[in-house]
Amino acid sequence: MKRFTNILKKIGPLPLILAVIALIIIIIAGTSFSGHVASHSLWSAVVASVTSAILGASAWFGNNYGMGIIVFTILIRFLILPLMVYQIQSMMKMQIVQPALKALQSKYPGKDTESRQLMMAEQQTLYKDAGVNPFASMLPLIVQMPVLIALYQSIYNSQVLRSGKFLWLQLGHNDPYYILPILAALFTFASSWLSTQATPEQNGMTKAMPYIFPVVIFFSAIAVPSALSLYWVVGNLFQTIQTFFLQNPFKIRRQRELELQKERDMKRKIKKAKRSTKR
Repeated sequence: MKRFTNILKKIGPLPLILAVIALIIIIIAGTSFSGHVASHSLWSAVVASVTSAILGASAWFGNNYGMGIIVFTILIRFLILPLMVYQIQSMMKMQIVQPALKALQSKYPGKDTESRQLMMAEQQTLYKDAGVNPFASMLPLIVQMPVLIALYQSIYNSQVLRSGKFLWLQLGHNDPYYILPILAALFTFASSWLSTQATPEQNGMTKAMPYIFPVVIFFSAIAVPSALSLYWVVGNLFQTIQTFFLQNPFKIRRQRELELQKERDMKRKIKKAKRSTKR
């Protein structure tokens, strides 16, 4: 309980308040929908809740189902904002302990079971002392996957959403002009690039991520109904803006450069003091 309280304190009150407000609006949207969405199991009840929330939000815009999906996506993003803040904080702490992790790998170069176990034990101690959760980066994805699946099933099960139109799109069909897949890929690249630019030490996989993810998203968005592509476009745009404000690489780089400059100045002063002492 104490650990959970500490995590909430680190996240801060604003993301938590925004998440609560988003949850309240989602509930209001779902309960304001006057129609009936059938559910026969726990999972179908989740799908029905997503469908009701989208249709309820759509009613606020004159049954514009595209706007309903956009509003629902933004609300979901605000709902998981505390997890995103926690993820970014953990990633930044992970960057700080990277030199210590490399030292551990050098300390235990062997591939035998005993060496692996000793290294893992010391890694866990290092993570605990630094307040790092190596699995924190998975939390937003774990939360979003059920939402994405529920959204797909909502479109598939709801004749209203499947036949709904938004701008040039028919929400139950693919984007005929590939505009949404291209936008989804571009915003994925932007958010991934911003995130990796804040990382001081990059391996081959880290450098490749901003280029691999957009390709995956592009071809995925081509293959799914445009309602899902719209969800990705809005969600990735939100994430790009979020990454810029929470993990601004330009600000982080300036801070690192200032710290390095301070270290260099300190070393010069020490060298100068030693020379003066010798004289």
